[in-house]
Amino acid sequence: MPDKPSVLFVCVHNAGRSQMAAAWLTHLAGDRVEVRSAGSNPGEHVNPAAVEAMAEVGIDISAEVPKMLTVGAVKESDVCITMGCGDTCPVFPGKRYLDWQLDDPAGQGVEAVRPIRDEIKKLVEGLVEEIAPTPQA
Repeated sequence: MPDKPSVLFVCVHNAGRSQMAAAWLTHLAGDRVEVRSAGSNPGEHVNPAAVEAMAEVGIDISAEVPKMLTVGAVKESDVCITMGCGDTCPVFPGKRYLDWQLDDPAGQGVEAVRPIRDEIKKLVEGLVEEIAPTPQA
């Protein structure tokens, strides 16, 4: 993997899971990782319950906008993580693909989104340790 690995998070609407995952990765890894997110059928805006759940842990995703998944985004990423979008993510040799099985927060209130947020944090923490561990002092 290059000095600064690139991760792409993909879910259907790019409005909940992938936005939260991208925000967690940015928060936990800082500039050690390049972070992208996209959706196979992007929504109009980020899920308000996801925005609220992330705000509860001090992460602001209110300005994020769902983006369309492109072949270029996949080609430019070292790791592609799908979350419930099935086989809509193009596959290229040499890329690492993971599929995180997470409940869809669409249409749910913040109470239902909190456990999804927390599960995503755990998965992202494991990813950071693997691809961009904190440099030793």
